Amino acid sequence: MKKFDKDRVILAIGAPLLALVAALVITSGVIGVTGKDPFHAFYVMLDFGIKSDSQVWIINKAIPYYLAAVAVAIGFRMNLFNIGVDGQYRIAAFCAAVLGGALTLPGFVQIPLILLVAMAVGAVWSGIAGLLKTNRGVSEVVTTIMLNFIAASTIGYFLQDGRLAVKDGNLFHTPDIPASSHFFTIPTTPDPIDGTLILAVVTGAAYWFVLGRTRFGFDLRAVGRSESAASASGVSVKRMVVTSMVLSGLVAGLVGMPTLLNKSFNYGTDFPAGIGFTGIAIALLGRNHPIGMALGALLWGFLERTGTQLEFEEYAQEIVGVMQGVIVLCVVIAYEVVRRYGLRMQQRQVGEQLAKQARKREKKAEVSA
Repeated sequence: MKKFDKDRVILAIGAPLLALVAALVITSGVIGVTGKDPFHAFYVMLDFGIKSDSQVWIINKAIPYYLAAVAVAIGFRMNLFNIGVDGQYRIAAFCAAVLGGALTLPGFVQIPLILLVAMAVGAVWSGIAGLLKTNRGVSEVVTTIMLNFIAASTIGYFLQDGRLAVKDGNLFHTPDIPASSHFFTIPTTPDPIDGTLILAVVTGAAYWFVLGRTRFGFDLRAVGRSESAASASGVSVKRMVVTSMVLSGLVAGLVGMPTLLNKSFNYGTDFPAGIGFTGIAIALLGRNHPIGMALGALLWGFLERTGTQLEFEEYAQEIVGVMQGVIVLCVVIAYEVVRRYGLRMQQRQVGEQLAKQARKREKKAEVSA
């Protein structure tokens, strides 16, 4: 049985508590500068956010955010910055939508096929950056940014009438996926919860198990901590870099599935963009932990939902964006401050133990003499 470590528990609680207090203080100051009452703003957000329709909206909104955060976190654990999740999920959703709209198969066949195609396309698109990094030394940040632009341009070329899209008013979109291939919903009042919530839960569980409970996950984290040490222990660094990028892209391919299979049922010019960049913020907010990222995704959805209500109360519409940025910065800074404090505390404890042992040896030497 592990010994209870009081100092470790205090540090674990202190970091999020410090971040919460700092975020509230800074946000209150920003709202106060605009001439508005910050406490009334918090009351409005809380009152509107706990309504049943808001809760369903927040959960549905958090699903793709969580998937994007997991995709980013896989790279972070490997010390890689996959900034291309946005392009990966968009090109994956587009290819999956084209396939889904072209086929009319039973749902139990077509839905897994759509998911597999999305994951495969995302994995290939991200794997390009991994191969370029290991074979040519090109930074994954540069390549994934460029691949974002290539993905957007590719989609723009094919998403035209007469190519792979049809015109619907002012919009262009791929042919609709048949009703038999729509993902199920979870009945709730007043609106249903998207069934792709199950997909997010399974993805989070797989992320936790593979990275935290397997030899592969240990090797991946070891390479992220120290490539030279991992290489000396027999781990192929190049293989782990490519594999982690492929896995990150594979999960990124699922980011567009909640929208495609539960809402739009096609890929059009109004398909959500920017979720990949939101995933970066949520991965930082959740400290790459599956539960932390889930809470971060829900918080992000809560802020977006309640921010619309603040506008009706004549608060500046930019307040929500400021809140989101402040929260992420406070979390990152607070955890770093607590980490450094904990490190100094450990160093002091080790120093005290060494000094105590040295005094004991001196006493023994005196007795022997």
